[in-house]
Amino acid sequence: MIKIFRTIDGAIHQVNEAQEGCWIALVDPTATEILDIANEYNIEVDDLRAPLDEEERSRIEVEDNYTMILVDIPVIEERNDKDWYGTIPMSIIVTDEIIFTVCLEDTPVLSAFMDGRVRNFFTYKKTRFILQILYKNATMFLHYLRIIDKKSEVVEKKLHLSTKNQELIELLELEKSLVYFTTSLRSNEVVLEKLLKTEGIKHYPEDTELLEDVIIENKQAIEMANIYSGILSGMMDAFASVISNNLNIVMKFLATVTIVMSIPTMIFSAYGMNVNSSGMPFSGSPYGFALVILFSLILSLVVALIFSKKNLF
Repeated sequence: MIKIFRTIDGAIHQVNEAQEGCWIALVDPTATEILDIANEYNIEVDDLRAPLDEEERSRIEVEDNYTMILVDIPVIEERNDKDWYGTIPMSIIVTDEIIFTVCLEDTPVLSAFMDGRVRNFFTYKKTRFILQILYKNATMFLHYLRIIDKKSEVVEKKLHLSTKNQELIELLELEKSLVYFTTSLRSNEVVLEKLLKTEGIKHYPEDTELLEDVIIENKQAIEMANIYSGILSGMMDAFASVISNNLNIVMKFLATVTIVMSIPTMIFSAYGMNVNSSGMPFSGSPYGFALVILFSLILSLVVALIFSKKNLF
């Protein structure tokens, strides 16, 4: 799918034809669309296809007539019927006249620009547009990291009384998301450092502060991802022991109940043996059955009280 946007009278508009100073957004483009763009604007087909490979690494490629910036962006993925987080590549291709973005799916990083929710955004100011995309990308990483932190707190509360593995699996998914984020953010950091030295991208004094903000936000996201990853790793180890301990408590309770219940079982088994009744206590009494039941209950109660005082219940 190809969308074309252009700033007209200070506002973003979607147009039908590409002009100088416009932005062409390719979202999961078909092979035909890629070939048409490659032929019309003299861009390598491999560079247009690069962000469609989820394993593609972040980098900057400088060609004769364009520059490609490839970074990882955060996305929401569905795993085990729940929403988790991962990363996919997105490329920004800058020519002398037009700026292109190529991504495998719709992303909030770009939708904010398409909807006109970004201040001081102009499609013809290509350098600022690149920095604004990278800044928005870093803030999305931070936003998702805060959500991951809140999810981990919810799972932590469930784990205190859990004897199942479901909560540990959820923590594992969160830790997996943090690994994806950390790897992608470090790759993006290398791209940002190289962006400072790339001659194919013009640097303007008014954009210097924005570039510094992008680098700061990216570093902050890396630090947050590392902190949350360390916390989750320690939490998983601790709560693996908690779940095992909770299971031991349940087993201890069941073992104690089994011992208490075995006392009347042993007595009733003795009375059920095929022996001479004259040797059995209370066998000649009309209240023998009730006395045996009462004796069994009293003995079971005494044992239960002893176990209770030893905190075995």
